[in-house]
Amino acid sequence: MMSGDNLQRVIDAMSDGVYITDGHGITVTVNKAYERITGIPRSALVGLHMSEVVQRGYISRSVSLEVLKEKGPVTLTQTIGEDHKILVSGTPMFDSRGRIEYIVTTVRDVTELLQAKRAEEQLEQILHVRDHYGAREARDALIISRATQQCYDLAKRVAPTAAKILIQGETGTGKTLLARTVHEYSAVAQGPFIEINCAAMPESLLEAELFGYVPGAFTGAAQKGKTGLLEAANNGTLFLDEIGDLPLSLQAKLLKVIAENRFIPVGGTQFKKTNFRLISATHHNLHELVAQRMFREDLLYRLSVVPLELPPLRERAEEVEALLNHYLHHFNCKYEFDCRWQREVIERLCRYQWPGNIRELINLTERLVVTAEQSLITTAQLPRELRVDSAVGRVGVSLKEQVEALEQQLIEQALELYGTTRQAAAALDIDQSTLVKKQQRWRAQRQAKDASNGSTRESKDV
Repeated sequence: MMSGDNLQRVIDAMSDGVYITDGHGITVTVNKAYERITGIPRSALVGLHMSEVVQRGYISRSVSLEVLKEKGPVTLTQTIGEDHKILVSGTPMFDSRGRIEYIVTTVRDVTELLQAKRAEEQLEQILHVRDHYGAREARDALIISRATQQCYDLAKRVAPTAAKILIQGETGTGKTLLARTVHEYSAVAQGPFIEINCAAMPESLLEAELFGYVPGAFTGAAQKGKTGLLEAANNGTLFLDEIGDLPLSLQAKLLKVIAENRFIPVGGTQFKKTNFRLISATHHNLHELVAQRMFREDLLYRLSVVPLELPPLRERAEEVEALLNHYLHHFNCKYEFDCRWQREVIERLCRYQWPGNIRELINLTERLVVTAEQSLITTAQLPRELRVDSAVGRVGVSLKEQVEALEQQLIEQALELYGTTRQAAAALDIDQSTLVKKQQRWRAQRQAKDASNGSTRESKDV
């Protein structure tokens, strides 16, 4: 039989920790690996019952006591100190009468393994967030008119700096494309481009998306927590579109992030550091929102170190034909079609006011391509407001009639683009009630005209 000293020499030679108790749960010995892994000397443990080892705070749980209870092998995770994790497996040794004589526990340090696993999970989550909020489609080539060239030149000039940029312009003017251009010319071009629309979600959800949250932060929260966009954008660019719709409470928190380059996730107590290039965009006049106390003045000046203004498409008439040809080619390739423009279509669309700007132009081009019955796209395929000549620009029509015709055309286009009177009125910067009254007046005029035409036809029939 092996002596106690020789047994100690054998277990000391093992790389895994070993902890041995007798059949009553009293510590017999531990090996050197156990002392190294846990930092607890053998002299402090020998002779102690396992319940005392737990009470003194050496370990969080005793696998030996679990083995005595279960009468069989048990494996569990123990915590040593505050965050040191070890995997322990206890195995009973029975005597000839079937009673537990010894319990041999092997110990393996899994702290680094668990940290690596958490890091891997966090990386996967960051990559998932970046994939969801980053650029998911191939970027279209830039087509820039003289009206926007100066804007893009300034953007490229300041892109390599860390200066914060505020892009202003109507909805659909290409603010996201300009932001991506800044990112591609910046010092963090190899990092992620994370984009979020501040008007697209309620305040509580927007805060969780931006800041992330810790496990159990609120009812329904993911068990592992969630990585926020502030963290996902680290070493890249964070693009906050429609920043004018950011709630005031989040404006204060964003201001603190900008000032300190750190933040606390929802439900958390510890700061996380982050470093990203910030670009913001809005179709609102932020100075007016400041005057209305709907936007923080200090945040405005933080965001608008370099303001960039994108003009609406109606002020970039020389760009329309190039854009039409570009997106016609794009959708021809996408749908494997071979459509081409009739010259009259190009001329008519170049005179169009484009209330929805480039976004409307893209949508119209795609619609005309996918609904085309032949390769040549003619004026017959255009929407009604573009197909029928209006009073606008016609000789012999009074200025008042032309202004009203243009007004009616713009409102009809906005309603078709946005779907509701509220959104159309907001896009045109008029009251919803004004828009509705105009619609009612025009409808009454058409009904009266139709009735008059009907009476004329009846009199002729008679």
